[in-house]
Amino acid sequence: MLKRIVQLFIIIAGATLGYLYIPDLMKLFTDQGWLQSSYVGAILGALILFLLTFWLVDSIVNLLRWFEDTLVKAPLADLLLGSFGLIIGLVIAFLINMIIQDIQIQVVSQVVPIFLTFFLGYFGFQVGFKRKDEILALFGNSTKKDKKQPEEENTAQDTAELPKPKILDTSVIIDGRIADICQTNFLEGTIVIPQFVLEELQHIADSSDGLKRNRGRRGLDILNRLQKDLPVNVEIYEGDFEEIQEVDSKLVKLAKVMDGVVVTNDFNLNKVCEFQNVAVLNINDLANAVKPVVLPGEEMKIQVIKDGKEQNQGVAYLDDGTMIVVEEGKNYIGETIDVIVTSVLQTSAGRMIFAKPKPLEKAL
Repeated sequence: MLKRIVQLFIIIAGATLGYLYIPDLMKLFTDQGWLQSSYVGAILGALILFLLTFWLVDSIVNLLRWFEDTLVKAPLADLLLGSFGLIIGLVIAFLINMIIQDIQIQVVSQVVPIFLTFFLGYFGFQVGFKRKDEILALFGNSTKKDKKQPEEENTAQDTAELPKPKILDTSVIIDGRIADICQTNFLEGTIVIPQFVLEELQHIADSSDGLKRNRGRRGLDILNRLQKDLPVNVEIYEGDFEEIQEVDSKLVKLAKVMDGVVVTNDFNLNKVCEFQNVAVLNINDLANAVKPVVLPGEEMKIQVIKDGKEQNQGVAYLDDGTMIVVEEGKNYIGETIDVIVTSVLQTSAGRMIFAKPKPLEKAL
């Protein structure tokens, strides 16, 4: 149906152009009066553009459908603020063009307004579309300030601030411990799931690699549990920062816009947030904080599983996944032995324990 409408529009446009211009064109080549008729020109124009539709109509229809799909899929806030920016740009162009019309130079008064209208309209749309989050945040803060009464302002100064929204990244969703933390009510405030994080999770869940696919599906299951089974308020952030490619950079930008907190267990994202003065909660830091304290000199019973990176080292693990590096432990692989803790290294990436076999300590 759309293809027929486009063809009809092109034929009408061809007939109109032929009616207006072909008679004057025929006067240059022939003296035949009937060829100089406007009606003959309309028929010729319609026929010429009708023949061109066989090459052009498919491209035009595809372009229209792409444009339609883009508008339908775009969030309402994007369309409204983009249109608002376009209107502002066109109004500014109109006011400037009124001044330019008084200039007697024909090129300036007739050509410049066309380019000025196009570029100002384009830039207005881009500013409204790409800065929508800052604009919404600005209007939101202004509305809240206007609604406050003097008494409420005094009361607000005496009361604690509301909890900041917690923005989850992909790694912490796949990890799954965030659900248990929310269930114990240790995490306050609204849980925000950005749309671009959901898209990344879906992409991982659709991966051809079995391990990635299972990780992505686990993340989606965790989100369903957060939304349906746990006593937390979960919101989906529909916006996007199309000028930014990396998901981690989008998370940092969103945290700045919303004045929120990024929740992650990604060591690198943790450092980027700290560098850009964005509040961040690292699940690994929390896990390390609640682990039983192990002090140098304590004895432990462990099973050496494999050899370490350095010569004669052995590696064991606690039940919570903490790595234990056993010096001179390579000879005890597969055995359960008593060790003495020599030192503990704790970072945002996790905790590592260094120990020596107790029999070796006694020998020394």
